[in-house]
Amino acid sequence: MTFGGTSALFLRSDHGHDQAGGTATLSFGRAPFVPVQLSPLDRIRAQIREGVASTDWAPDLGSRIGSREWWRGAATCTALITATCALSPGLNRTIPGNVAPALTGSEWDEARTQSIAPLAWGGSTGRRMAANDLVAPLAETPERPTLEMTATFGSGDSFSRLLQRAGVSASDAARAADLVEGAVPLDGIKPGTRIDLTLGRRPNRNVARPLDHLAFRARFDLNLSLARAGDTLAMTQQRIAIDNTPLRIQGLAGSSLYRSARAAGAPAKAVEAYIKAIASRVSIGAVSPSDTFDFVLRQARAATGEVQLGDLMFAGLDQHAKKTQLVKWDDGQWYEANGQSQRQGFMGMPVSGRITSNFGMRMHPLLGFMRMHKGIDIGAAWGSPIYAAIDGVVQFAGRSAGYGNFVKLSHSGGIVSGYGHMSRILVRPGQHVARGQQIGAVGSTGMSTGPHLHWEVWRNGVSVNPRGFSFSSVATLSGEKLRAFKARVAALLSVKPGQR
Repeated sequence: MTFGGTSALFLRSDHGHDQAGGTATLSFGRAPFVPVQLSPLDRIRAQIREGVASTDWAPDLGSRIGSREWWRGAATCTALITATCALSPGLNRTIPGNVAPALTGSEWDEARTQSIAPLAWGGSTGRRMAANDLVAPLAETPERPTLEMTATFGSGDSFSRLLQRAGVSASDAARAADLVEGAVPLDGIKPGTRIDLTLGRRPNRNVARPLDHLAFRARFDLNLSLARAGDTLAMTQQRIAIDNTPLRIQGLAGSSLYRSARAAGAPAKAVEAYIKAIASRVSIGAVSPSDTFDFVLRQARAATGEVQLGDLMFAGLDQHAKKTQLVKWDDGQWYEANGQSQRQGFMGMPVSGRITSNFGMRMHPLLGFMRMHKGIDIGAAWGSPIYAAIDGVVQFAGRSAGYGNFVKLSHSGGIVSGYGHMSRILVRPGQHVARGQQIGAVGSTGMSTGPHLHWEVWRNGVSVNPRGFSFSSVATLSGEKLRAFKARVAALLSVKPGQR
């Protein structure tokens, strides 16, 4: 401490010494602690209390089974159960208790009016009041002057019949249907379209309500509304501005081309169309995680904010050393950027996945000895779609020993293809299937160690390697069609990725 510039340091040993030259002595020490001497009996009690408090009498009986702590816990549990059974009055004895008498008469009426209960059970607030002479009973409940509702157009529905079900008169429903048909075909209205209705006042309950207002989205670019003007209905058309700039999506293929494209925002149908198009030029199993996919989709963006994604227009794959660019032309075929269309009889693979076992001799994973593998195994996720390699006829569809669920297709030129271990079969014998049509789903039936597709190809009854077997035909655009095609390719490639 500092007093007037002078420092004074007090140590513990200084406390209790004389201060200020013999004046009153100040003691800052603590009173001496004198331990209490316990009797032998008290010491024993204290030791017992400390032992009981520090002992875990209810340890986890699911761990350290057979240990000392476990047996102590088992003894505690047994003692508690024994005490419970000893103190129980018995399972066949009832415990007497006082029950309040039931309310009757005026007491019940008073309690009901003061309780919280649904009106259907007689609940009310306050005391009941009897009606006097000023109360006049209603002959019928009054109607609302107008009704606002929403109707949904169903599949195969009739526009006028939908309005009549909502309560519109037959004449107003027929007039509204005629006005709407003048703007859009009634059979072109999509199922699920919501129609907002306002029904007006009617003179009595025996007639239908008049239609005062109707509004709905007739097309992506058109809103229609009907309003009553006197005794007639008038229609108003509201055009919606549409931006048709295509949508371009790019990204890395990653471990799964399908999942990466879906994660980038491409619709499932567009991804399936992309894989089918690319597989006609490149083996999907050869796509590496560092390869870049490129989509261009039709897109319609309304001024009101809604967006519609359409068909795939461009499919590209950059494999560093090789670049694939395919454009869908007006005839529905995929053409390369130079205007050539190569239609291959076999796709790269009939399912999106990776090859887990090639054609040739191998050690059978289940039988444990060397055996000829007459096809290739393509590992894919359970339920992945399996497509027909080329056009053909279903020769067999069903269970086939080690193949599990098996489909065999017969093609022209003595070519037969087989697809095994399916989880589902989507075709039947004798059915004609087109190239790229789904015929089943990946599974693990038969002699299989996991979900995959076993794909075999026979030529004149002899097994051949599916990866080295294909048909192809080339079509080339020329003249005015080629110039228009080149212009479309340039326009699609000029779209910026992710442009909205």
